[in-house]
Amino acid sequence: IAKGIDYLALKIKDIARENKVPIIENPALARALYDQVEVEQEIPNEFYQAIAEIFTYIYQLNKR
Repeated sequence: IAKGIDYLALKIKDIARENKVPIIENPALARALYDQVEVEQEIPNEFYQAIAEIFTYIYQLNKR
């Protein structure tokens, strides 16, 4: 788990690409999570639906 903005965010994405980790772009969700959630903190209920949709998408990718 990682959290960052600007250069650090780009570096996190580079590392993800190098390791073939799927990257989902959702700037509004990313900004809200960055502002409201710390690393290792439980995700608030208000984000469950959006996060569930991302997990569903990743699950579908892995089934291919």
